[in-house]
Amino acid sequence: MSLLKLLEYCIGCLLYRLRGYDHLCLFKTRAFAQQPKPSIPVTSPDCGPSGALLNKHYSKFGVGRFPTLTWENPNLNIKEYLILTEDPDAPLRKPNVHGIYLFIPPSVTSITNDDLELVSEGEDGVKSIKAGYRVGKNRRDVVYILPRPPLGHGPHRYFFEVVGLSEKLDQASLSKVPTKKEVEDAIVGKVVAWGMWEARFEHRWND
Repeated sequence: MSLLKLLEYCIGCLLYRLRGYDHLCLFKTRAFAQQPKPSIPVTSPDCGPSGALLNKHYSKFGVGRFPTLTWENPNLNIKEYLILTEDPDAPLRKPNVHGIYLFIPPSVTSITNDDLELVSEGEDGVKSIKAGYRVGKNRRDVVYILPRPPLGHGPHRYFFEVVGLSEKLDQASLSKVPTKKEVEDAIVGKVVAWGMWEARFEHRWND
C-alpha cells in the first residue's frame, strides 16, 4: 500500500459527505422550467440502461472510453441537440462538468467514443473532434474527463444529459470554448425535450 494511496483514501473518507449536488445540474436550471421531467429515452448499448455500473475500461484506470449513447427522436421539431455530462457527487460543492458538446444536428440519435476523437487543437484551446461538434469547457481542458473519483469517496454518479432545442444556438454569441454557464443562459426558452442516462463508478483499492 503506497503512502499516497492511503492519504487519498483518508481524504476521500473525510470528504464523503460532500456529494449530491443534483440541484445544481444543468437540468435543474431555469431553462428547464417548462420541461422539468425527462421525455427522451437514453440508453447505452455498451453499458446498459440508466443506472449501469461502469467497468474500468470507461474510467481513468482502463483504456478510457466514452460510453456509446443512443436516444429516441421525440418528433418535436427539434432543431439541434446538445449533450452535457457531469458528476454531481464530486466533492467540489457543485457538479464537475466532464464534457459539453454543442451544435449536434437533429438527425443524430447517438454519440460514440469515435465521435469524440480529437482531430486537432488550436492555441486558443479550441478542439476539433471527428464528429464536428463544438467542445465546451471542463476543468481539465480536454474533450472528455474520464471518471476518476477519489479513493474512499464511495460511488459517484455520472449524468449524461441529452437536450433537444427548438432552435439552433447562435454560434457567434458563444465563446469558442463555451462554459456550462454560457450554455445555461443560451438555452433559456429553447428546451423542448431532454433525457438522461446515468452511470456509476467507484474508485476501489485494486484500480
